Amino acid sequence: MSTNSVKAGVSPLRLVIHGGAGAIKRSKLTTERAQAYQQALAQSLTAGYAVLASGGSSIDAVIAAIVVMEDSPLFNAGKGSVFSHAGRNELESSIMDGTTLMAGAVAAVTTIRNPIRAAYTVMTKSAHVMLMGQGAEAFAAEQGLEIVDPSYFYTQKRWDQLQQAISEERVLRDHDAGPGTPVAGEDGKHGTVGAVALDRYGNLAAGTSTGGLTNKRFGRVGDSPIIGAGTYADNRSVAVSATGTGEMFIRAAAAFNTAAQVRLLHKPIAEAADNTLAEIAAIGGDGGLIVLDAKGDYAMRFNTSGMYRGVIGNDGIARVGIFLEAETPVTCSPASAL
Repeated sequence: MSTNSVKAGVSPLRLVIHGGAGAIKRSKLTTERAQAYQQALAQSLTAGYAVLASGGSSIDAVIAAIVVMEDSPLFNAGKGSVFSHAGRNELESSIMDGTTLMAGAVAAVTTIRNPIRAAYTVMTKSAHVMLMGQGAEAFAAEQGLEIVDPSYFYTQKRWDQLQQAISEERVLRDHDAGPGTPVAGEDGKHGTVGAVALDRYGNLAAGTSTGGLTNKRFGRVGDSPIIGAGTYADNRSVAVSATGTGEMFIRAAAAFNTAAQVRLLHKPIAEAADNTLAEIAAIGGDGGLIVLDAKGDYAMRFNTSGMYRGVIGNDGIARVGIFLEAETPVTCSPASAL
Protein backbone atom coordinates (compact mmCIF):
# COMPACT_ATOMS: atom_id res chain seq x y z
CA MET A 1 0.00 0.00 0.00
CA SER A 2 1.98 2.90 -1.32
CA THR A 3 2.29 6.52 -0.34
CA ASN A 4 4.82 9.13 -1.28
CA SER A 5 5.52 12.85 -1.22
CA VAL A 6 7.79 15.45 -2.77
CA LYS A 7 9.99 18.15 -1.32
CA ALA A 8 8.40 21.47 -0.42
CA GLY A 9 8.65 24.13 -3.08
CA VAL A 10 8.79 21.68 -5.98
CA SER A 11 5.97 21.81 -8.55
CA PRO A 12 6.15 18.36 -10.12
CA LEU A 13 4.32 16.70 -12.95
CA ARG A 14 2.52 13.67 -11.61
CA LEU A 15 0.28 10.93 -12.97
CA VAL A 16 -1.06 8.05 -10.90
CA ILE A 17 -3.19 5.21 -12.31
CA HIS A 18 -4.97 2.06 -11.21
CA GLY A 19 -6.26 -0.94 -13.13
CA GLY A 20 -8.32 -2.72 -10.49
CA ALA A 21 -7.98 -3.97 -6.93
CA GLY A 22 -8.89 -7.27 -5.32
CA ALA A 23 -7.77 -10.55 -3.81
CA ILE A 24 -5.12 -11.19 -6.44
CA LYS A 25 -3.23 -14.41 -5.71
CA ARG A 26 0.40 -14.74 -6.74
CA SER A 27 -0.16 -18.43 -7.45
CA LYS A 28 -2.84 -17.57 -10.02
CA LEU A 29 -0.89 -14.81 -11.77
CA THR A 30 1.62 -16.24 -14.22
CA THR A 31 4.86 -14.43 -14.95
CA GLU A 32 3.72 -13.79 -18.51
CA ARG A 33 0.39 -12.33 -17.45
CA ALA A 34 2.00 -10.20 -14.74
CA GLN A 35 4.40 -8.81 -17.34
CA ALA A 36 1.50 -8.07 -19.69
CA TYR A 37 -0.22 -6.07 -16.96
CA GLN A 38 3.01 -4.26 -16.10
CA GLN A 39 3.52 -3.31 -19.73
CA ALA A 40 -0.05 -2.12 -20.14
CA LEU A 41 0.27 0.02 -17.03
CA ALA A 42 3.61 1.41 -18.23
CA GLN A 43 2.11 2.28 -21.62
CA SER A 44 -0.76 4.07 -19.90
CA LEU A 45 1.65 6.05 -17.71
CA THR A 46 3.90 6.89 -20.66
CA ALA A 47 0.95 8.12 -22.75
CA GLY A 48 -0.33 10.36 -19.97
CA TYR A 49 3.11 11.65 -19.07
CA ALA A 50 3.80 12.61 -22.68
CA VAL A 51 0.86 15.00 -22.43
CA LEU A 52 2.09 16.52 -19.17
CA ALA A 53 5.70 16.82 -20.34
CA SER A 54 4.64 18.71 -23.47
CA GLY A 55 2.74 21.27 -21.40
CA GLY A 56 -0.66 19.64 -21.72
CA SER A 57 -3.40 19.76 -19.12
CA SER A 58 -4.09 17.27 -16.36
CA ILE A 59 -7.48 16.55 -17.98
CA ASP A 60 -5.84 15.58 -21.27
CA ALA A 61 -3.28 13.44 -19.44
CA VAL A 62 -6.02 11.56 -17.60
CA ILE A 63 -7.82 10.89 -20.88
CA ALA A 64 -4.64 9.70 -22.62
CA ALA A 65 -3.79 7.32 -19.78
CA ILE A 66 -7.28 5.85 -19.51
CA VAL A 67 -7.71 5.41 -23.28
CA VAL A 68 -4.71 3.04 -23.27
CA MET A 69 -6.38 0.89 -20.61
CA GLU A 70 -9.79 1.08 -22.30
CA ASP A 71 -8.19 -0.21 -25.51
CA SER A 72 -6.59 -3.16 -23.68
CA PRO A 73 -8.54 -6.41 -23.12
CA LEU A 74 -6.67 -6.89 -19.83
CA PHE A 75 -8.87 -4.46 -17.92
CA ASN A 76 -12.61 -4.33 -17.23
CA ALA A 77 -13.09 -1.12 -19.20
CA GLY A 78 -13.58 -0.43 -22.89
CA LYS A 79 -12.39 -3.40 -24.96
CA GLY A 80 -12.04 -5.68 -21.92
CA SER A 81 -15.45 -4.94 -20.40
CA VAL A 82 -17.50 -7.71 -18.83
CA PHE A 83 -20.99 -8.75 -19.96
CA SER A 84 -24.32 -7.98 -18.35
CA HIS A 85 -26.98 -10.67 -17.85
CA ALA A 86 -28.46 -9.69 -21.21
CA GLY A 87 -25.12 -10.42 -22.91
CA ARG A 88 -24.28 -6.75 -23.45
CA ASN A 89 -21.20 -4.73 -22.59
CA GLU A 90 -22.58 -1.73 -20.68
CA LEU A 91 -19.82 0.80 -20.05
CA GLU A 92 -19.49 3.66 -17.57
CA SER A 93 -17.02 6.51 -17.15
CA SER A 94 -16.54 9.90 -15.53
CA ILE A 95 -14.05 12.74 -15.45
CA MET A 96 -13.61 15.86 -13.31
CA ASP A 97 -11.57 19.06 -13.56
CA GLY A 98 -10.14 20.17 -10.22
CA THR A 99 -9.77 23.77 -11.41
CA THR A 100 -13.42 24.46 -12.19
CA LEU A 101 -15.21 21.50 -10.56
CA MET A 102 -16.70 20.77 -13.95
CA ALA A 103 -17.49 17.10 -14.49
CA GLY A 104 -18.89 14.74 -17.08
CA ALA A 105 -20.05 11.13 -17.09
CA VAL A 106 -21.73 8.45 -19.18
CA ALA A 107 -23.45 5.24 -18.09
CA ALA A 108 -24.95 2.17 -19.76
CA VAL A 109 -23.35 2.87 -23.14
CA THR A 110 -22.72 0.05 -25.60
CA THR A 111 -21.29 1.59 -28.76
CA ILE A 112 -18.79 4.26 -27.65
CA ARG A 113 -15.26 2.96 -28.10
CA ASN A 114 -13.74 5.16 -25.39
CA PRO A 115 -16.24 6.15 -22.71
CA ILE A 116 -13.69 8.46 -21.03
CA ARG A 117 -13.73 10.62 -24.17
CA ALA A 118 -17.51 10.67 -24.03
CA ALA A 119 -17.45 11.74 -20.38
CA TYR A 120 -15.13 14.60 -21.31
CA THR A 121 -17.41 15.63 -24.17
CA VAL A 122 -20.41 15.68 -21.83
CA MET A 123 -18.41 17.92 -19.51
CA THR A 124 -17.27 20.35 -22.18
CA LYS A 125 -19.99 20.27 -24.84
CA SER A 126 -23.22 19.93 -22.87
CA ALA A 127 -24.99 21.63 -19.98
CA HIS A 128 -25.19 18.32 -18.11
CA VAL A 129 -23.00 16.13 -15.92
CA MET A 130 -24.26 12.63 -16.78
CA LEU A 131 -25.86 11.13 -19.87
CA MET A 132 -26.81 7.49 -20.20
CA GLY A 133 -27.83 4.84 -22.67
CA GLN A 134 -28.99 5.70 -26.17
CA GLY A 135 -29.05 9.40 -25.40
CA ALA A 136 -25.39 9.37 -24.44
CA GLU A 137 -24.56 7.38 -27.56
CA ALA A 138 -26.47 9.77 -29.83
CA PHE A 139 -24.73 12.74 -28.23
CA ALA A 140 -21.31 11.10 -28.63
CA ALA A 141 -22.00 10.41 -32.31
CA GLU A 142 -23.12 14.02 -32.87
CA GLN A 143 -19.86 15.19 -31.31
CA GLY A 144 -17.77 13.03 -33.65
CA LEU A 145 -16.56 10.42 -31.18
CA GLU A 146 -15.71 6.96 -32.48
CA ILE A 147 -18.77 4.73 -32.49
CA VAL A 148 -18.28 0.97 -32.87
CA ASP A 149 -20.48 -2.05 -33.30
CA PRO A 150 -21.13 -3.67 -29.90
CA SER A 151 -19.25 -6.73 -31.12
CA TYR A 152 -16.03 -4.69 -30.79
CA PHE A 153 -16.17 -5.22 -27.04
CA TYR A 154 -16.59 -9.01 -27.27
CA THR A 155 -13.84 -11.15 -25.81
CA GLN A 156 -14.17 -14.90 -25.31
CA LYS A 157 -12.84 -14.72 -21.78
CA ARG A 158 -15.50 -12.25 -20.68
CA TRP A 159 -18.22 -14.28 -22.44
CA ASP A 160 -17.12 -17.42 -20.62
CA GLN A 161 -17.26 -15.53 -17.33
CA LEU A 162 -20.87 -14.57 -18.06
CA GLN A 163 -21.82 -18.18 -18.74
CA GLN A 164 -20.23 -19.17 -15.43
CA ALA A 165 -22.07 -16.46 -13.57
CA ILE A 166 -25.42 -17.36 -15.13
CA SER A 167 -24.94 -21.06 -14.35
CA GLU A 168 -24.17 -20.22 -10.73
CA GLU A 169 -26.92 -17.57 -10.54
CA ARG A 170 -24.44 -15.05 -9.18
CA VAL A 171 -23.09 -11.63 -10.03
CA LEU A 172 -19.34 -11.79 -10.55
CA ARG A 173 -17.21 -9.06 -9.05
CA ASP A 174 -14.16 -11.00 -10.18
CA HIS A 175 -13.69 -9.84 -13.76
CA ASP A 176 -10.77 -12.24 -14.13
CA ALA A 177 -12.43 -15.38 -12.80
CA GLY A 178 -12.20 -18.55 -14.83
CA PRO A 179 -14.81 -21.29 -14.98
CA GLY A 180 -15.34 -22.87 -11.59
CA THR A 181 -13.67 -20.05 -9.67
CA PRO A 182 -15.74 -19.12 -6.60
CA VAL A 183 -17.38 -15.74 -7.02
CA ALA A 184 -16.47 -14.56 -3.54
CA GLY A 185 -13.26 -16.53 -3.35
CA GLU A 186 -9.69 -15.39 -2.95
CA ASP A 187 -9.26 -14.55 -6.61
CA GLY A 188 -11.82 -11.74 -6.74
CA LYS A 189 -10.55 -8.63 -8.52
CA HIS A 190 -12.20 -5.40 -9.57
CA GLY A 191 -10.94 -4.26 -12.97
CA THR A 192 -12.12 -0.68 -13.06
CA VAL A 193 -9.42 1.67 -14.37
CA GLY A 194 -8.65 5.22 -13.32
CA ALA A 195 -6.14 8.05 -13.38
CA VAL A 196 -5.36 11.23 -11.45
CA ALA A 197 -2.98 13.87 -12.75
CA LEU A 198 -1.23 17.11 -11.80
CA ASP A 199 -0.01 19.40 -14.60
CA ARG A 200 2.66 22.09 -14.62
CA TYR A 201 0.04 24.73 -13.91
CA GLY A 202 -0.84 23.09 -10.59
CA ASN A 203 -4.21 21.79 -11.76
CA LEU A 204 -5.66 18.42 -10.79
CA ALA A 205 -7.95 16.08 -12.70
CA ALA A 206 -9.41 12.62 -12.15
CA GLY A 207 -11.11 10.03 -14.34
CA THR A 208 -12.51 6.51 -13.99
CA SER A 209 -13.83 3.93 -16.47
CA THR A 210 -15.37 0.47 -16.13
CA GLY A 211 -17.49 -2.28 -17.62
CA GLY A 212 -19.20 -2.89 -14.29
CA LEU A 213 -20.17 -6.34 -12.99
CA THR A 214 -20.45 -9.62 -14.84
CA ASN A 215 -24.12 -10.70 -14.99
CA LYS A 216 -25.41 -7.34 -13.73
CA ARG A 217 -29.12 -6.75 -14.35
CA PHE A 218 -31.85 -4.11 -14.36
CA GLY A 219 -29.66 -1.32 -15.73
CA ARG A 220 -27.33 -1.39 -12.73
CA VAL A 221 -24.93 1.55 -12.50
CA GLY A 222 -21.90 1.46 -10.21
CA ASP A 223 -19.76 4.11 -8.58
CA SER A 224 -17.45 4.80 -11.53
CA PRO A 225 -19.64 7.37 -13.33
CA ILE A 226 -20.88 8.97 -10.13
CA ILE A 227 -19.08 12.18 -9.19
CA GLY A 228 -18.12 12.00 -5.53
CA ALA A 229 -18.30 8.20 -5.40
CA GLY A 230 -15.87 6.86 -8.00
CA THR A 231 -14.29 10.13 -9.15
CA TYR A 232 -13.58 13.53 -7.64
CA ALA A 233 -11.09 16.37 -8.20
CA ASP A 234 -10.67 19.72 -6.46
CA ASN A 235 -7.50 21.83 -6.57
CA ARG A 236 -8.21 22.81 -2.97
CA SER A 237 -7.81 19.22 -1.82
CA VAL A 238 -7.11 16.19 -4.02
CA ALA A 239 -7.97 14.21 -7.12
CA VAL A 240 -9.35 10.71 -6.46
CA SER A 241 -10.25 7.64 -8.51
CA ALA A 242 -11.73 4.51 -6.97
CA THR A 243 -12.01 0.80 -7.72
CA GLY A 244 -13.91 -1.79 -5.73
CA THR A 245 -17.37 -2.88 -4.65
CA GLY A 246 -19.34 -0.11 -6.30
CA GLU A 247 -22.44 -0.13 -4.13
CA MET A 248 -20.39 0.39 -0.98
CA PHE A 249 -18.27 3.11 -2.60
CA ILE A 250 -21.48 4.92 -3.51
CA ARG A 251 -22.87 4.58 0.01
CA ALA A 252 -19.62 5.95 1.48
CA ALA A 253 -19.34 8.74 -1.13
CA ALA A 254 -15.79 7.43 -1.30
CA ALA A 255 -14.05 9.94 -3.56
CA PHE A 256 -15.63 13.03 -2.00
CA ASN A 257 -15.26 11.58 1.49
CA THR A 258 -11.52 11.33 0.94
CA ALA A 259 -11.25 14.83 -0.53
CA ALA A 260 -13.33 16.35 2.29
CA GLN A 261 -11.07 14.86 4.94
CA VAL A 262 -8.06 16.47 3.29
CA ARG A 263 -9.66 19.85 2.73
CA LEU A 264 -11.73 20.26 5.89
CA LEU A 265 -9.98 18.09 8.46
CA HIS A 266 -6.47 18.56 7.05
CA LYS A 267 -5.83 14.83 7.08
CA PRO A 268 -2.74 13.49 5.28
CA ILE A 269 -3.87 11.98 1.99
CA ALA A 270 -2.89 8.39 2.85
CA GLU A 271 -4.73 8.61 6.17
CA ALA A 272 -7.80 10.04 4.46
CA ALA A 273 -7.82 7.22 1.94
CA ASP A 274 -7.38 4.60 4.66
CA ASN A 275 -10.22 6.13 6.67
CA THR A 276 -12.52 5.92 3.66
CA LEU A 277 -11.54 2.32 2.95
CA ALA A 278 -12.17 1.46 6.60
CA GLU A 279 -15.69 2.90 6.33
CA ILE A 280 -16.25 0.83 3.18
CA ALA A 281 -14.92 -2.32 4.88
CA ALA A 282 -17.30 -1.72 7.81
CA ILE A 283 -20.29 -2.04 5.45
CA GLY A 284 -18.94 -5.09 3.65
CA GLY A 285 -16.93 -3.61 0.78
CA ASP A 286 -13.33 -3.54 -0.37
CA GLY A 287 -11.16 -2.03 -3.06
CA GLY A 288 -8.68 0.77 -3.53
CA LEU A 289 -8.17 4.49 -4.05
CA ILE A 290 -5.55 6.58 -5.81
CA VAL A 291 -5.18 10.10 -4.43
CA LEU A 292 -3.08 13.07 -5.60
CA ASP A 293 -2.80 16.62 -4.27
CA ALA A 294 -1.68 19.91 -5.84
CA LYS A 295 1.81 19.58 -4.36
CA GLY A 296 2.36 16.27 -6.11
CA ASP A 297 1.96 14.15 -2.98
CA TYR A 298 0.15 10.92 -3.78
CA ALA A 299 -1.15 7.73 -2.24
CA MET A 300 -2.23 4.39 -3.72
CA ARG A 301 -4.15 2.59 -0.97
CA PHE A 302 -6.11 -0.65 -0.96
CA ASN A 303 -7.58 -3.05 1.57
CA THR A 304 -7.23 -6.09 -0.67
CA SER A 305 -4.19 -8.24 -1.37
CA GLY A 306 -3.32 -6.31 -4.50
CA MET A 307 -4.10 -3.46 -6.86
CA TYR A 308 -2.77 -2.95 -10.37
CA ARG A 309 -1.29 0.52 -10.18
CA GLY A 310 1.46 2.88 -11.30
CA VAL A 311 2.97 6.33 -10.98
CA ILE A 312 5.17 8.57 -13.08
CA GLY A 313 6.70 11.96 -12.30
CA ASN A 314 9.24 14.49 -13.49
CA ASP A 315 11.90 11.86 -14.15
CA GLY A 316 9.66 10.21 -16.73
CA ILE A 317 10.17 6.74 -15.25
CA ALA A 318 7.06 4.55 -15.05
CA ARG A 319 6.83 2.65 -11.77
CA VAL A 320 4.20 -0.05 -11.40
CA GLY A 321 3.06 -2.48 -8.74
CA ILE A 322 0.55 -5.26 -8.18
CA PHE A 323 1.02 -6.56 -4.64
CA LEU A 324 2.05 -4.85 -1.40
CA GLU A 325 5.67 -4.35 -2.43
CA ALA A 326 6.81 -0.89 -3.54
CA GLU A 327 6.36 -0.01 -7.19
CA THR A 328 9.28 -0.84 -9.46
CA PRO A 329 10.49 0.82 -12.70
CA VAL A 330 9.23 -0.72 -15.93
CA THR A 331 10.52 0.07 -19.39
CA CYS A 332 7.64 0.55 -21.76
CA SER A 333 7.79 -1.77 -24.75
CA PRO A 334 5.65 -0.83 -27.76
CA ALA A 335 5.61 -4.49 -28.77
CA SER A 336 3.96 -5.72 -25.56
CA ALA A 337 0.76 -7.69 -25.90
CA LEU A 338 -2.29 -5.76 -24.78
